[in-house]
Amino acid sequence: MAETQSRGLVFAGKKRGTGADDFDGDDIFVAKKSMLPTMASESDPAAALANARHEFGEHGGVNMSIEASATFTVMEPETMRRMFAGELGPDRDFFIYSRHFNPTVLNLGRLMAALEGTEAAYCTASGMSAISSVLLQLCSSGGHVVASRTLYGGTHALLTHFFPRACNITTTFVDIGDLEAVKNAIVEGKTKVLYFESMSNPTLTVANIPALSRIGHEKGTTVVVDNTFAPMVLSPARLGADVVLHSISKFISGGADVIAGAVCGPASLVNSMMDLHQGALMLLGPTMNAKVAFELSERIPHLGLRMKEHCRRAMEYAIRMKKLGLKVIYPGLEDHPQHELLKSMANKEYGYGGLLCVDMETEERANRLMHHLQNYTQFGFMAVSLGYYETLMSCSGSSTSSEMNAEEKELAGISPGLVRMSIGYIGTLEQKWSQLEKALSRMQDGTLLNKN
Repeated sequence: MAETQSRGLVFAGKKRGTGADDFDGDDIFVAKKSMLPTMASESDPAAALANARHEFGEHGGVNMSIEASATFTVMEPETMRRMFAGELGPDRDFFIYSRHFNPTVLNLGRLMAALEGTEAAYCTASGMSAISSVLLQLCSSGGHVVASRTLYGGTHALLTHFFPRACNITTTFVDIGDLEAVKNAIVEGKTKVLYFESMSNPTLTVANIPALSRIGHEKGTTVVVDNTFAPMVLSPARLGADVVLHSISKFISGGADVIAGAVCGPASLVNSMMDLHQGALMLLGPTMNAKVAFELSERIPHLGLRMKEHCRRAMEYAIRMKKLGLKVIYPGLEDHPQHELLKSMANKEYGYGGLLCVDMETEERANRLMHHLQNYTQFGFMAVSLGYYETLMSCSGSSTSSEMNAEEKELAGISPGLVRMSIGYIGTLEQKWSQLEKALSRMQDGTLLNKN
């Protein structure tokens, strides 16, 4: 879109002429330079979102219209040739086909770029499609990735099994907290990507984003960070990362009813991923539905409020559970190994994340705890995923990290009894705390409480 990124009254109607397609002079080459609008960085993600352009509806509605078309018409035959040549594009409201660019999805991308402080963003059909597409764009056959050994199980499986078999791309897994090990693992000229999660799934290890970004850049690699666990809390691009990925299905959606992902990064990268001949997003086609993009665009404005409450309750529960003798892992606790690091990187007023872990040591004890929390006191639900308004609980080793073998889980610090909790905000804090206490009492098992 050509208009300035402001909150001025920008309406979503066509900017082309009512007759023949109007293009003139040097402007026709804007599309080749950048097919996507760029977003200036703000230090606070909420401020950046507030400054993002507000897309109004076709007839002046306060909400944008949904462009549900799969294909788009032109007024003159020559226009189509120029669009396919890259001379005309969505920056001037010329669209070809919704697998390429769609106006509604493009607007969500604009919001995601504002949220993460990147030049551009493109939204996809799932978080895994965002991850795989970026890595395939950055790595060719024979390429090498250095990655954290503590990752979401699906990402770990992609790097460990699928990429070596299907793409001849190999990965070296390292302790992301050992900066020297990271530096030594990167092979200059071969390693294309340094990949890690801002806050690891499920162990809640916090990555030193500035230091890792410096190492990656010194070695000539692209630094890619999955920020799914910490939207608003951390801004990896503002801390030095090149690319930020999200499973929008989680906190950003907030409703556990949408599967979606996002790639946030330089306009040059995002545009290359949409190239008609070499673009991973264009050719693999993980296209987001425009109706989904509309839904998500309406939720992002209150993401900051939701994250503050997720984090506030997670902090309070972590403090109280620790006092009861439970072995709690939460970056907001002063005894967390990266507590001070997170304080130094985090955006102010958003807390320390909406997830906490309780280590019950064995899967049997973990399952008993979750059973009582769900079926006796209704504290939360036994379910994977996160970012929902209800608390969601899972035993990570046998669920979201089950793709890893026993040795890999041990190296990643995933105990067999590790219960990951995504803390919701439904009900009052005291009401939900009472439910948790009742579940602990009902267990009547002295081995439940693991004294530190």
